[in-house]
Amino acid sequence: MVNLDDMQVYKRLDPANMLEHLHDLPRQCRTAWRKAKDFNLSQDYASIDKVVILGMGGSAIGGSLLRNFASRLTKPIIFVNRDYDLPAFVDDRTLVIASSYSGNTEETLSAFSQALKGKCKKLVMTTGGKLKALAEDAKVPVFLIDLVSQPRAALGYSFIPLIAFLQKLGFLKEKTTEVEAMTQDLERLLGELKETAPTSSNRAKQLAVKLQGKIAVIYGAGILSAVARRWKTQINENSKAWAFHETFPELNHNAVVGYQFPSELASEVHVVLLRCPSLHPRTLIRYQVTSELLKQKNISHEIIDSQSKGELSQMMSLIYLGDWASYYLAILNETDPTPVKAIDYLKKRLSEAK
Repeated sequence: MVNLDDMQVYKRLDPANMLEHLHDLPRQCRTAWRKAKDFNLSQDYASIDKVVILGMGGSAIGGSLLRNFASRLTKPIIFVNRDYDLPAFVDDRTLVIASSYSGNTEETLSAFSQALKGKCKKLVMTTGGKLKALAEDAKVPVFLIDLVSQPRAALGYSFIPLIAFLQKLGFLKEKTTEVEAMTQDLERLLGELKETAPTSSNRAKQLAVKLQGKIAVIYGAGILSAVARRWKTQINENSKAWAFHETFPELNHNAVVGYQFPSELASEVHVVLLRCPSLHPRTLIRYQVTSELLKQKNISHEIIDSQSKGELSQMMSLIYLGDWASYYLAILNETDPTPVKAIDYLKKRLSEAK
């Protein structure tokens, strides 16, 4: 059994130092915000009524988080496109943002190439690669990500600049105070969740212990819908483990009926219900009733509440907890959290099939 309070275990199992990126997220968010606020974005873009964010995996999650965070906006409507083809509704009042950390994501390149043929507004977020070259050739603005990491560890750059861009175009009110409060919350959480904080008081380590050997099922709602997706993908990629996510209230119309069979699975699952006070009052009731249904079927579960006040802080604080928990689960699984060999294999096979 791995001892999460033994500092030597991190040196042995995390040679690429994913730990450093976890420590760096508060600073990364603050840096990305400042850089995005200084980014020159044409006010012609303010005429849009739709935003389509192209991306996959860790480069797309920022778009999903933005969609939740800005869900009360009447304009622009925000879409996230995780596919090869550009949606047919894209027109001259659409801002297409191609987000690819590497700049070589084939689905994103395909959809962006289609966007280049149309009259939509365009913006690219990347470290380089083919996407940067395509954008520069077409004189499309490029927001450069100056961070060396796995795409999933660059969350500050895939999400926070999107808020700044909507603010610059006049769709969101001034968010600097809210962003600063969020980064301060993350810095406070860092002290509670980092590797030197003992398991006896470390919620992320405790959660990882509960998840070890289990299938993780993550529930979220409202502004936490994409947060639940983030938990799922981090457990997949960092922990190399099965995980799934669902959202309220939809899951109450189907998933709860499926708790019954196969009965053997009840002991193999741990359900995490992510909750925050800003959710719809009726949805909050659904959390309690769903917990009762899980208990009736003897399915291990727990509700995790955000302790933060503002919606951005509620989202990011729960993301940070999930990132740390997935990291500790990787350590418990005695696997390096950084490489994603299955994805590398898939990309190799796809390149051979061209």
